[in-house]
Amino acid sequence: MSENAKIVMQTVRAADHDRYVSALYAPEDKREALFSLYAFNAEISGIRDRIREALPGEVRLQWWRDVIAAEDAGAGTGHPVADALTATISAHRLPKSAFENMLEARIFDLYDDPMPSRTDLEGYCGETAAALIQLAAMVLDPVEAPRFAELAGRAGCAQAMTGFLLLLPLHRKRGQCFFPADILAAAGSSPEEFVAGDGGPGAQRAVAAMIALAQEHLAAFESGASALPVSLRPAFLPLALSRAYLGKMGSSPHSPLNGVAQLSAWRRHWLLLRRATRGWPVA
Repeated sequence: MSENAKIVMQTVRAADHDRYVSALYAPEDKREALFSLYAFNAEISGIRDRIREALPGEVRLQWWRDVIAAEDAGAGTGHPVADALTATISAHRLPKSAFENMLEARIFDLYDDPMPSRTDLEGYCGETAAALIQLAAMVLDPVEAPRFAELAGRAGCAQAMTGFLLLLPLHRKRGQCFFPADILAAAGSSPEEFVAGDGGPGAQRAVAAMIALAQEHLAAFESGASALPVSLRPAFLPLALSRAYLGKMGSSPHSPLNGVAQLSAWRRHWLLLRRATRGWPVA
């Protein structure tokens, strides 16, 4: 492994340990490409945490657009993740439009505008988490991957929504709301009320509705996951943790409003190992 590849791998290991472990279950000759995708995702999803102002954040997203759009993939930028990503896009003929859509969706992260509706939320999940799963699947098995694009959509929604619930304390602290306004309204709340103080009387109902929505997408994924070929499992492996997280957050002491729900390291590794070796059972 080159020094550049080691840097990219360590980036994923530090920023997204669950995807790091899932990539280790992929064939050795596919891992560097997967690490480049996951490192890119970590870079753009973490812009809000590193750059406090929205405009510099948008400048950073534009830099990534320019890097990906460049015709000469071998020119090099001196940025380990960027150079690894462009090499992966070229080697595996990945669609640049998927990355452009992902970057466009990530503009939402930089602002405190509320998520308008469930449809908008699902669209955001489709352009980010679901697209990442599908791109990883294309790296692993470009022949089989197109057959499971719809399943990747469901998986991405379930995974991203679980992530929003896990990150709820952080999002509320900085006044950011990924919960759709229509779901909040149905729960008797609003984006402004939900991120302020204790969240108001409708906060727990809103959390329960969001957990139910994530579980709906997860159930839809699991109903078709038994058909996943072994070659594609590593792309979907992080979904092995979603049901455990959602189950834990559904119990009152572990409500996302009270803090971050956690799974022990050994349990996370066991869940990933079980799905990597056995796949998903017939629903």
